[in-house]
Amino acid sequence: MTTVNRRVLLAAGAAGTAGAAATLAGCAAGGGREPGKPGPAERAARAEAALRTRSAAAGRALLARYDAVLAAHPALTGRLAPLRAAVAAHATALGEGGTTPAPPLPSSAPPAAPGSSGSSGSPGHAPTGSAPAKSTATATATATGPAVPADPDAALRELAAAVRATADIHTAALDTAPPEYARLLASVAAAGAAQTFLLTTETEGDRG
Repeated sequence: MTTVNRRVLLAAGAAGTAGAAATLAGCAAGGGREPGKPGPAERAARAEAALRTRSAAAGRALLARYDAVLAAHPALTGRLAPLRAAVAAHATALGEGGTTPAPPLPSSAPPAAPGSSGSSGSPGHAPTGSAPAKSTATATATATGPAVPADPDAALRELAAAVRATADIHTAALDTAPPEYARLLASVAAAGAAQTFLLTTETEGDRG
């Protein structure tokens, strides 16, 4: 091999080595992330958005349960209306992702026996002195809403269980929630525990 050819080969090898080094340097500068894949910050933002979506959906599902019970048993309006209003406010706060603590639960729900009438003149309420409508099996709030037991006490027990389950969902999400949203979730979960207590103790008191 001539001296000229040897020099050409050496120059080509040096150029290839330099190109490979530049490629490796570019990968190191990019953090080794493959094109099109989200970085850590983007993945965290997506996880937070998914958490907020799930939490808001759980709040709306509980609100739908309250609405189903109220539609099936209008006589419970006096007792459940303040609690339902709190759940609606919580669902809105969770959906907006606000940092304001959840609205406080009413200190006490107006006492009302399952078979008694609530406030008169409210929409969907049985007239004073009339017996509430009863079904022989299961009352359904809407065509697509959750089924509600015909017995008011059973309906309240199921509602209390749904409130407790929703509070558990919010509590389980605390570990992965960002600080401000975690405080909101904790506030809503605490309100759910209070609602569970009110629903179960009032039902037991009515039977006594």
